[in-house]
Amino acid sequence: MRGDADGRAHRRRHSGARRLHALAALPLLASVLAGCGGTASAGPAVLNWYQFPDDSGALQQAADSCGKASGGRYVIHYNKLPRTADGQRQQLVRRLAAHDSSMDILGLDVTWAPEFAEAGWAREWTGVTKEQATEDTLPVPLQTTTWKGKLYGVPYNANTQLLWYRDDLVPTPPKTWAEMLAQAEALAKAGKPHFVEIQGAQYEGLTVWFNTLITSAGGAVLTPDATAPSLGPPGVTAAGIMHDLATSAAADPSLPNQMEDQNRLAMESGTAAFEINYPFVYPSMKADQPELFKHFKWAPYPGVEPGKPASVTIGGIDLAIGAYTRHADLAYEAALCLRNSDNQKVAALKGGLPPTLRSLYSDPDLGASYPFAAEILASLEAASVRPQTPAYQNVSIAISHTLSPPASIRPRSSIAGLRSQISDALSSKGLIP
Repeated sequence: MRGDADGRAHRRRHSGARRLHALAALPLLASVLAGCGGTASAGPAVLNWYQFPDDSGALQQAADSCGKASGGRYVIHYNKLPRTADGQRQQLVRRLAAHDSSMDILGLDVTWAPEFAEAGWAREWTGVTKEQATEDTLPVPLQTTTWKGKLYGVPYNANTQLLWYRDDLVPTPPKTWAEMLAQAEALAKAGKPHFVEIQGAQYEGLTVWFNTLITSAGGAVLTPDATAPSLGPPGVTAAGIMHDLATSAAADPSLPNQMEDQNRLAMESGTAAFEINYPFVYPSMKADQPELFKHFKWAPYPGVEPGKPASVTIGGIDLAIGAYTRHADLAYEAALCLRNSDNQKVAALKGGLPPTLRSLYSDPDLGASYPFAAEILASLEAASVRPQTPAYQNVSIAISHTLSPPASIRPRSSIAGLRSQISDALSSKGLIP
C-alpha cells in the first residue's frame, strides 16, 4: 500500500510540474501565433476578392494597387473563379450557403443580384457607400445590381456587343438584320467570305441574342413585375430573325455550337464578313491577324426595324459584399477602389472591358487605344438588361433550350412553347430542360 501511495505522490509531483511548464509556455505560443497572423493586430486584414479569371493582368494590378493605397490596413487576394459563368456561380453559391466568412468581395454576373439578394448572401449598399457607388456611374449598369429598389453591388465593368465587319468586303455596314443578311447573301454569290458570326450554341449567349432581339423589337421576356412571361409578337419577330439567319447562306456551319471565342477565331480565319461580339475581339485581331486587322471595323449592333437603334443586352460584372465577411467596412472601401477610374481604365486598355464610369469615355488616353469608345457608350446608354428575377437561371435555360438549334426554330410555335416553359420556371414547376 505504501508503494502505491508513494507512486501516486510521485505522479502528482510530475503532473504539477508538467502543468507549470505548460503555463510557462503559453506566452511564447501566443507570441508565435501573433507573428503568423493569428491576431487582428498582427498585420493588414486579408480581403478575398472572387472574380473571373483575367489573363491581362489588370485585375491583379488593381488588387495590388488598392492594397498599397490602403496604407497597410488591408491586402486584397485575387481568387480566380472558373471561366464559365455557370462554374463561377456554382462556386460562389456553395460557399455562401455554407456561411463562408472568407467571401469578402464577390464578382457577380449582371444577372445574379436578385438571387443573391433574396438569399441573403449579399449586403445592401447604403449611405455614403451607396453615394460613392452611384456617382458618375451609368444608369443601366446600376440597374443590373438593383433589386426591389435596393443596391446590392457596384458595377465593376460593363460589356456590350458591337457589329464587327471587314470594310474590304462591306464598304457600308448594315443598320438592320435584314440588310446584313442581304449583304451576306450577295457576298456568298460572289464567292467571297460572307458568314455572320453569332453565338448559336445552347448556352447563355443564345439567351443574350434573343433578349437583344426581343427588346430591340419593343418587347420583353417577362412582364414588368417579373411574375409572368411577356414575349408576344416581339418574341415571334426575334425568333424569326434567329431562324432566318440560321437557314441562310450567312450561317456558319458551326453556328449551333459556337460561342464568343469560336466567333472570334472564325473571323480571324478570314471566312466571315461580319461578327456580333464583345470588344475583346479588337485587341485579339490586332495581335493575331495584323493584315486582316487593317480592314477590321466596327458599327452599332444591327436594329430590328429601320430607323430604330438596337437595345443591346448589357453584360459585365458587379462587385458585391459577402453577407458573412468579417471586414464589411474595409470590403466596401476596397470594392470602390477596385472599380475606381484608374483601375477601370487599365481594365479597358488591357482587357477590353468597357468602363461603367461615364467620365472615362471622354478620357483622351482611353480614346486613343479604345477607338470605339463612343459607340460603346451609345450602346450602353440604350442597353437592355436580362430578365431580373431570382429564377433567372431557370428562365435562361428555358430560352436557350427552346431556341436551340436556331435552324429548328418555328417562330410562333417555339414562342408558344417558351411561354409555357418560362411560366413553369417562374413557379418552380416541372423539369428544367
